[in-house]
Amino acid sequence: MRFTLKPGGLVLALAWLFAGGHAFAAEPDLSVDELEDSKSVQTSGHLQFDLARTYAKPEHWSMARGRAELTAQGGGDVFKWKISGRADADAVFGIDSGFYPDAVRRDQQYEFNFRETFVDFSAGDVDFRIGRQHIVWGEMVGLFFADVVSARDLRTFYLPDFEQLRIPQWAARAEYYFGDTHAELIWIPVPSYDKIGKPGAEFYPLPKGANVRGEVKPDSSLGNTNWGGRLSRLVGGWDLSGFYYRSEDVAQTFYMVGANEFEPRHERISQTGGTLAKDFGDFVLKSEVVQTRGRKFNSYNPAAPFGLTAQNTVDYVVGVDIPAFNDGRVNLQYFARRMLNHDPFTGLEHTEGGASVLLNTKLNRAWEAEALLVSMLNRTDYMFRPKVIWSASKSWRLTFGADVFGGKPQGMFGRYDHQDRVYTEARWYF
Repeated sequence: MRFTLKPGGLVLALAWLFAGGHAFAAEPDLSVDELEDSKSVQTSGHLQFDLARTYAKPEHWSMARGRAELTAQGGGDVFKWKISGRADADAVFGIDSGFYPDAVRRDQQYEFNFRETFVDFSAGDVDFRIGRQHIVWGEMVGLFFADVVSARDLRTFYLPDFEQLRIPQWAARAEYYFGDTHAELIWIPVPSYDKIGKPGAEFYPLPKGANVRGEVKPDSSLGNTNWGGRLSRLVGGWDLSGFYYRSEDVAQTFYMVGANEFEPRHERISQTGGTLAKDFGDFVLKSEVVQTRGRKFNSYNPAAPFGLTAQNTVDYVVGVDIPAFNDGRVNLQYFARRMLNHDPFTGLEHTEGGASVLLNTKLNRAWEAEALLVSMLNRTDYMFRPKVIWSASKSWRLTFGADVFGGKPQGMFGRYDHQDRVYTEARWYF
């Protein structure tokens, strides 16, 4: 199949892949209790099995994955540590042998990686965390906005829980608290990037038929490290924050390096943003905004170098969370991306808006039902995710659900119209 770049096509699908100075104090003598605490080790984890059947043509098994995650942590008042790792094995490549290319099988059949693995200590009034860690600066329902530091495993799109989808960063973080204010500085010497899989995978962002070279990641020079700062404060019940982040973009930019041939690379970008949250009693209001400079978008302008054009953007979202039903809730969100120096050759409108609705209710003590609808407003393009959850005990959870995509092949969700699926997830905590 020959792949061609069409106006409003690939560019539209790709455009939404957004989603210290203190001296160390002398270490004090430890008491007997502190010595005992420093020797204690706590372990926890979970086992999970995910089974998914894609029912859109061609019908096939798309996941039969076993996952094990184990965490150990310990320490005392002076020094704390945590080590965690995750191992995956997906049997779908044996069940539907030959359906996926070998590159996809090698990428997703077996995997092990460290999760949060760090040490905590203090120097005076400053708290430090060194190692692989989650740094979450924002969180909304369904998509990413102010959560700019996290890399993401997008090989199953935005479908997993965010706690599983996020990829920790190897970072040094310093935090300082004074009154109702929290200051935070971060440095990431070896950044992690989004995992998008290999061509032919279930949720690979480029259409089938595209010729894709290997991903080019920035070298490990000092100039390619990520850094930033965040300041948050509670003011009259309003939880406010602002941040600046300079980084190699976690998302891939697809350079056109030949006829229908692309090479994933990463741009150097700057992001300035903020968040707010307020509990009004009857509902909770949340909002996030991020301005991004330096990101490039695919263009169908034949004169554009590498088929790309630089676009500065503002992403923003406003949402309300309302208690409702039987210990349930309703979440409503409006979100949009504004192109500050709009180039019509991207195939995008000046403002691309969308909305989401989440409904959740308790059916009884053990069962709950939930449905999430996310839709773009400029065109028909949506994702619908109903599910029921059975909490058999504090240790066992079983989920049955469906992921339905609709819209034109150029849309953020419509490009996965042939990936509609039903699934079940079983998880045991220990």
